[in-house]
Amino acid sequence: MEVIHFYVEGRVQGVGFRRFVVKHAISLGISGWVRNVWDGRVEVMACGSSVHLSRFLEVCRCGSIFSCVTNLRITSPSNEETISEGLFEQLPTLKG
Repeated sequence: MEVIHFYVEGRVQGVGFRRFVVKHAISLGISGWVRNVWDGRVEVMACGSSVHLSRFLEVCRCGSIFSCVTNLRITSPSNEETISEGLFEQLPTLKG
């Protein structure tokens, strides 16, 4: 299993993007979480097979019908971040 951490930029808050991410993560069998960030981005931590994570990244780059993704930036996950196996959650907004 691989873990990826990324931020999605663009019109991704207030348009159902997190719900879209949760739906696709669950359908692909990916564990992790998604949350809004105070600066307008959406943050995602995901764990799954490399094949499923690649598909998940494609879906997130395309975005939902009401969103407009302008950038998806993959970063290194920190050791502090945790993922509940078998669960993909929508977390509260990360305050700045």
